[in-house]
Amino acid sequence: MSTTEQNDEIVWMTTQEAARRMGVTPRTLYRFIDEGGIPAYKMGRVFRVQKADVDAYIANALIEPGSLGHLLAERKSASASTADDT
Repeated sequence: MSTTEQNDEIVWMTTQEAARRMGVTPRTLYRFIDEGGIPAYKMGRVFRVQKADVDAYIANALIEPGSLGHLLAERKSASASTADDT
């Protein structure tokens, strides 16, 4: 088998393996699949996902620095009002 053929080979994962790789429960993985975030394939009675799709989902979930201001605004305003009270 040539190197090109090896690179084209699909690496399949069980849902348990994929959930473990992502650090989530299988139930959360099924939600991601149901919402269309990760493609899954039914093979007989089992579901399989491609390792490349799991890795792409993980890469796309990266949080950009400075993008959490909306979560921190509440904390800043709460501490500002506490400072005003003193």
